[in-house]
Amino acid sequence: MLFVLTAAMAAPRMLRGQCRYWASRGYEVTVATAPGADLEAFGRSEGVKTATVPLARRPSLFADLWALLGLWRLMRRLRPTVVEAGTPKAGLLGVLAARLAGVPVVFYTLHGLRPETARGPLRWFLLGCERLTTSLADETICVSRSLRRRARELGALASNRGVVLGAGSANGVDLQRLRGAPTRSRDAVPVIGFVGRFARDKGIGELLEAFVSLKGRFPTLRLLLVGDVEPGDPPTDGQRRMIEGREDVDCPGFVDDAAAYYAAMDVLALPSRREGLPQVVLEAAARCRPTVACRATGSVDAVEHGVTGLLTPAGDAKALAEALGALLDDAVLRERMGIAARARVESEFRPADLWERKSVLLERATERARRPRWERAVKRALDIAVAATVLTLTAPILAAAAWLVAWRMGRPVLFRQRRPGVDERLFQVLKLRTMRDACDGDGRPLPDEERLTRLGRLLRRWSIDELPQLINVLRGEMSLVGPRPLLSDYLPLYSERQRRRHWVRPGITGWAQIHGRNLVDWDRRFELDLWYVRNRSLWLDLQILAKTALRVVSGSGVAASASATPAPFEGSPEVREGASI
Repeated sequence: MLFVLTAAMAAPRMLRGQCRYWASRGYEVTVATAPGADLEAFGRSEGVKTATVPLARRPSLFADLWALLGLWRLMRRLRPTVVEAGTPKAGLLGVLAARLAGVPVVFYTLHGLRPETARGPLRWFLLGCERLTTSLADETICVSRSLRRRARELGALASNRGVVLGAGSANGVDLQRLRGAPTRSRDAVPVIGFVGRFARDKGIGELLEAFVSLKGRFPTLRLLLVGDVEPGDPPTDGQRRMIEGREDVDCPGFVDDAAAYYAAMDVLALPSRREGLPQVVLEAAARCRPTVACRATGSVDAVEHGVTGLLTPAGDAKALAEALGALLDDAVLRERMGIAARARVESEFRPADLWERKSVLLERATERARRPRWERAVKRALDIAVAATVLTLTAPILAAAAWLVAWRMGRPVLFRQRRPGVDERLFQVLKLRTMRDACDGDGRPLPDEERLTRLGRLLRRWSIDELPQLINVLRGEMSLVGPRPLLSDYLPLYSERQRRRHWVRPGITGWAQIHGRNLVDWDRRFELDLWYVRNRSLWLDLQILAKTALRVVSGSGVAASASATPAPFEGSPEVREGASI
């Protein structure tokens, strides 16, 4: 396994503990970055190999081509099974080199979107680079949900691509290193903290303006700025003079680990206009410190407004000052938000949970890589050909059935419901209606067997109600063969193993359907679905289609006893036990 990052200083922040985890899983891990003392120290602490590549942060055609060649040569020498590249420069060059070197599994970790605040030709160039990187990678791991949403909106990521591991984050939060600290004494000098690059994108100008405006209310207020000036997006000369010349502004400079500085703050300020998922917010939360941030990509995932901190409009120094003042004024509110922030980090951002989710993602990608591309192409071509043919041949039957449904049960003729498909992406499954809308005296729907009509039983007996799903097949949302799409309400009830049924497109029929359909219990059905995922092939699909045709003709295995639908899924045992603890 090879990790590729641009700067050596990023390795501890993004990969601490993770490299040891993968090594314990049997991988030989190498971390490649630009030269830097941080890289060697990190390699020794994690017990993994390191390699240097001439990666430069700023664009340079000749230097970037040289770095691409260096990465390609490194990958040809190491022959990694998996390459994971992160940060824009290392992401693009790392993914390109991995494809040229024939690496089986390639991940790209999207940490943020530089194009979001860029303008003019630079914006389109950066968007093109991101689009190329995400299209070449087997999977793009987005560090937050809002980042994935924004990447799709900008066209940097296809609408059906991108995963978020749990609640997000690149590497979780090391809770042992960042133990919760008690609230500072109410008699102490109030301190607003900031950790990051001194850049306009980070809102350093708005922070300085807000700080000055608050001095009237809090004469002893101090500003703690941990970081250094960003050469590519520096503050103005006036802002730099203010940072360097004011006695009430403390600047310890760039530090490898800001953990010790959070305890000296009353509140963290992060008025950044764009983020991926700001690690500094999570680290401050682990030290029981609330955050005031802008309502921007990434920050909206890290700060729960009114619970773990406050969110303000981006670029609004006045609103930023008001939010900071509200927290500085109220020690009880700061403490309550700090405790809530720590609790949220403990429950949602544990590194081990994130690594386990990534291991499942890696297992899926590895399993897909073993299967030849031609097999997937042939399966899709078979889906389209058969679906189009069957729809054409059964059009008179479908039209007659639709007319009968409209006549006997009224409109709508089609039953539509959002269900999870491949990678748990929701789509709208289509079926002919078989039940009437009937409720009891309290307005609750009657049991399925009471709402199922005689016409509905006939349609189900011959599987005519399933014919509209051939449209889902033509759209690419379903396949002819695969695990049946279940209710989206079941997603939180699955174990990690059961989630593997979503590694493939759901099907109109499947291995479970020819082994009892609704007659088998949930545990057996999941085992049948997972067996298909592990053993699927074109030959197996053809056998399933043939046996399905025989079952449709015989009408066997359609429903369990007198019920119209199977009993609801109540969750796997491990999930139920976890929920009861």
